[in-house]
Amino acid sequence: MAPPLPSPSTAPPGLIHSAPGLPDTCALPQAPAAATMSGPAAETPSAIQICRIMRPDDANVAGNVHGGTILKMIEEAGAIISTRHCNSQNGECCVAVLAQVERTDFLSPMCIGEVAHVSAEITYTSKHSVEVQVHVMSENILTGTKKLTNKATLWYVPLSLKNVDKVLEVPPVVYSRQEQEEEGRKRYEAQKLERMETTWRNGDIVQPVLNPEPNTVSYSQSSLIHLVGPSDCTLHGFVHGGVTMKLMDEVAGIVAARHCKTNIVTASVDAINFYDKIRKGCVITISGRVTFTSNKSMEIEVLVDSDPVVDNSQKRYRAASAFFTYVSLSQEGKSLPVPQLVPETEDEKKRFEEGKGRYLQMKAKRQGQAEPQP
Repeated sequence: MAPPLPSPSTAPPGLIHSAPGLPDTCALPQAPAAATMSGPAAETPSAIQICRIMRPDDANVAGNVHGGTILKMIEEAGAIISTRHCNSQNGECCVAVLAQVERTDFLSPMCIGEVAHVSAEITYTSKHSVEVQVHVMSENILTGTKKLTNKATLWYVPLSLKNVDKVLEVPPVVYSRQEQEEEGRKRYEAQKLERMETTWRNGDIVQPVLNPEPNTVSYSQSSLIHLVGPSDCTLHGFVHGGVTMKLMDEVAGIVAARHCKTNIVTASVDAINFYDKIRKGCVITISGRVTFTSNKSMEIEVLVDSDPVVDNSQKRYRAASAFFTYVSLSQEGKSLPVPQLVPETEDEKKRFEEGKGRYLQMKAKRQGQAEPQP
């Protein structure tokens, strides 16, 4: 979630300004809005670009930037542009809240000292949601070389500042071609269906096991308990979606490292779903476990549960879930075989087969995209 932003008219046109006191964040010219669509108000940009240099505390011991750091930057860019758009017409002030991050592939590693350029663009709006597509480029500032590292699609919903449980309507965007709106509607229906299919897992929990055997689910499963403080939240007392994603990636990374006992990096994230807001003062438990392994990758399920310890009227609830895919790397950065998972219980065997299905489905999709078009 992001706090409401000042009107873009208060800053020089075409610039996204860095925050005072943050020398590692630079201001860049605004990414040109797509010629095929525009926002409902001329003064509200439909695309932005922000950038930041990667520091040692953003990376692992091998110098590769954490996937969670990149996910957090992606969400920040999405929150800015979607909140601006939802407040672009005269009406009730609101804040755009992250509802889902669709599959995100980490196409190339990013390293300490490189500059991350994050470009966000609104590509579709429904009555109550905004689709934002984000691209991340890494720049070697010594050579000027740039490469695409990430592509992501995020969905936001606007919540009223007067009543954060009230979802407001989204100002429509203008499409230059009818096909754009139809394609966007198909994407909207697909992600809506996918969110409904994941709700059945909301009651699932990760239980600790004493003296587990290596390569089993219990051996590498991990949990992190975090007290939500003011620095994790927006001005309205709810956790930023990017903060949650960063914590999820940290837990998934611990699980992957325990399973492989090597250097590991995030390869992709399969649909992060946010089911409910996490409030300031809650204790959140982020749990991860290996669900499937192929020869050179592993799928890790991450669950986020929120416990409102200072509010006896509300019970513990599932706040978010996702599947992360990691790969094992040598010290030279080359891919290594992944130790094969040994599922023991019937539930673990079922999750393994489901993970195998997702893996084969995505593999077939990549092969289809790689084939030359007739």
